[in-house]
Amino acid sequence: MNLMMMTSLIMIIIANIFMMISFFISKKSFLDREKCSPFECGFDPKSLSRIPFSLHFFLITVIFLIFDVEIALIFPMIPTFMSVNFTLWFKINFFFIIILLVGLYHEWNQNMLNWTN
Repeated sequence: MNLMMMTSLIMIIIANIFMMISFFISKKSFLDREKCSPFECGFDPKSLSRIPFSLHFFLITVIFLIFDVEIALIFPMIPTFMSVNFTLWFKINFFFIIILLVGLYHEWNQNMLNWTN
């Protein structure tokens, strides 16, 4: 126990030393106004450098990613159908699909699936 605490302490000290070294080495000068401004072929920018994006598009993307990961979790369930107990397999899959459907119903109920508001 004492050896584990000592090893952890040494690792924390080494990590902090490396963070301090990198902090002092990587000092950058933020005093130059031209370096901090957006560059557009040598001219002053005519519009904002950050264009706004649709928050609704971002939410639809997050929903897509969530369901994409869930589909990747469903695919391994198909080959295991013949090699495991059917009742246990059915209960686990049914529970998983119910969770997905409840989430889909909640998103539909909150009008998150409509492209236009």
